[in-house]
Amino acid sequence: MTKVWSQKEKYRIWFEIEAYACEAMEQIGLIPKGTTSDVLKASGIDYDIDEIDNIEKVTKHDVIAFLTYLSKFIGESSRFVHQGLTSSDILDTCLNVQLVNASNLLEKGLHDLLTALRERAFEHKDTVCIGRSHGIFAEPTTFGLKLAQAYAEMQRNLQRLQYAKVEISTGALSGAVGTFANIDPKVETLVCKKLNLRPETISTQVIPRDRHAMFFSVLAIIASSIERIATEIRHLSRSEVLEAEENFSAGQKGSSAMPHKRNPVLTENLTGLARLVRMAVIPALENISLWHERDISHSSVERNIGPDATITLDFAITRLTKVINELRVYPENMKKNMNQSKGLYNSQQLLLMLTQKGVSREDAYSVVQKIAMSVWNSKDLDFIKEAQKDDFIKSYVDDNELLEISKLEYHTKFVDTLFNRVFGTK
Repeated sequence: MTKVWSQKEKYRIWFEIEAYACEAMEQIGLIPKGTTSDVLKASGIDYDIDEIDNIEKVTKHDVIAFLTYLSKFIGESSRFVHQGLTSSDILDTCLNVQLVNASNLLEKGLHDLLTALRERAFEHKDTVCIGRSHGIFAEPTTFGLKLAQAYAEMQRNLQRLQYAKVEISTGALSGAVGTFANIDPKVETLVCKKLNLRPETISTQVIPRDRHAMFFSVLAIIASSIERIATEIRHLSRSEVLEAEENFSAGQKGSSAMPHKRNPVLTENLTGLARLVRMAVIPALENISLWHERDISHSSVERNIGPDATITLDFAITRLTKVINELRVYPENMKKNMNQSKGLYNSQQLLLMLTQKGVSREDAYSVVQKIAMSVWNSKDLDFIKEAQKDDFIKSYVDDNELLEISKLEYHTKFVDTLFNRVFGTK
């Protein structure tokens, strides 16, 4: 990913665009035959970054500095290089090539993450744990369903990224203010085909920045999904919960002060990295509004957020994949925590059974809540046993029915259905 954004890679793409443009212009008779052969003499050169920088110190213009440097390798035919083009044609088309290349790497990372989530989801498809809403015990779920949900979310993110890549896969070689006054539109078409881009529908002197704003917004959504999964793991690794935790390797140290510590440092790190990726969104949105046909207020922003957001997200995806692959899961602790609820997670089943027996929802809720609160405030009462003692409930529900609704299978009977929705029936 860092290579995508290196200076030498940028200059390689700049040269590629200029060479393809010469080839196209020669093909349609705008420049002399043989020009492209002369230009290609510079193909594969090892760009001297310092020399180009020194030229730019004089020109105060990066593209002119590059073209000046390039001319010494091409000779007389260099006068036909960049003919009819403007700097934005090179800069914007190059940026989009870099974003496409970055997207390809991010796609690969997401595929690896999806593989890890799928494997662990099936491993724990039937590992029952307590679900929580507002951080409070709710009803049973399975750890596999938590991972399946993460899989479905990341699958959506992969689709979003693929769409964002299409959105950003445009090039523009339309000249000053985008009118093609000094260059034939056929050149743009031919160059974009070589670069696997689409010609921009209509540009000013720059490719419209709503495309880039959408792209970076998608990166932020992916980062936020990473943070959501990381936050779940962080909560589950708390000492009083300890249902899952990051792998703690031999020789690893958790604290400089307390030798017993096993801190969730990787997932905490992912939470922070997500903030950095999201940081690109507001500047990308503000880049949409440029003056007239062009200004360069967007340029300094993109030189930062392009590499920063993609490199950071690439790292975060790789790190989360490692966390999921090595995640320690503790089913016995899940069972122990669920038992702490003293059967309160059965309250909805009892409520529904009473309504089905003819009790109004208001009355059913009142009697079930009364029992639930007495169990909540006690140390050793059990919800089902207390329900069995209640005269009102006994007049509608017998003990066998109470025991039936208290079985965990009640909550997990559609796990396979959900897995089929997420992963398919195969």
